[in-house]
Amino acid sequence: MIRETVEFLKEKIGDFVPETGIILGSGLGELADEYCDIAISYTEIPNFIKSTVKGHKGRLVFADINGKKVVMMQGRNHFYEGHSMSEITYPVKVMKALGVKTLILTNAAGAVNENFNPSDLMIITDHINMMGTNPLIGTNDETLGERFPDMTEIYKKQLVNLAESCAKTLGLSIKKGVYLANTGPSYETPAEIRMARLLGADAIGMSTVPEAIVANYCNLNVLGISCISNAASSADGNKLSHEEVIQTTNQAKSGFKKLILEIVKRV
Repeated sequence: MIRETVEFLKEKIGDFVPETGIILGSGLGELADEYCDIAISYTEIPNFIKSTVKGHKGRLVFADINGKKVVMMQGRNHFYEGHSMSEITYPVKVMKALGVKTLILTNAAGAVNENFNPSDLMIITDHINMMGTNPLIGTNDETLGERFPDMTEIYKKQLVNLAESCAKTLGLSIKKGVYLANTGPSYETPAEIRMARLLGADAIGMSTVPEAIVANYCNLNVLGISCISNAASSADGNKLSHEEVIQTTNQAKSGFKKLILEIVKRV
């Protein structure tokens, strides 16, 4: 499957070999509109699945950014859409086969840490998988990675430090913290947020962890950045909504784009 997908893509992109991959989460896809040399819809790509979530265009975009060759997923697929773990992480394996060495994962996340506010950016230092499954379950392909991969440093400290340095250079306030992934699509209850806080989570969402696990398994260097889009549970009684997530990420996207561009330049 990977060979079929890669052969199709190489017919479209020629000798373009991306070194950095970026997965753009909810409300964060505008970067791929501004930097786009070649765009291919997921529906055209063999073995890719269509993105169904509002705010996710569902395109694989190839671009030269600050002299660096980059491939971006303009929208991701999610476990809660009914896809299998192997389906939602398949693009990571394809990126690896195309030549990607560093993968930047982005998402919109709810704040668990009470010191975090909507529009904050958080560098992910570690994660907690509460999705009830693992994308590596099944027959192992030794050409991709070993059966029991070490998970001590999924999010590379060197990249965490680089992202922090880039934020400082740009004058951006940046947080660091642990990301907890649930399946969704429902938001968490107040009791579940209290539990997440006790477990040591700083932000919570419905993505990223499966891709991070597979990227680590494939020996990619991983950096994760969350845009804090809302308080994860509403203590003041206001209802949470996906529209709120998109609205807040739109407010934060200027700083987010500057940060990603600076990181790509220096990675």
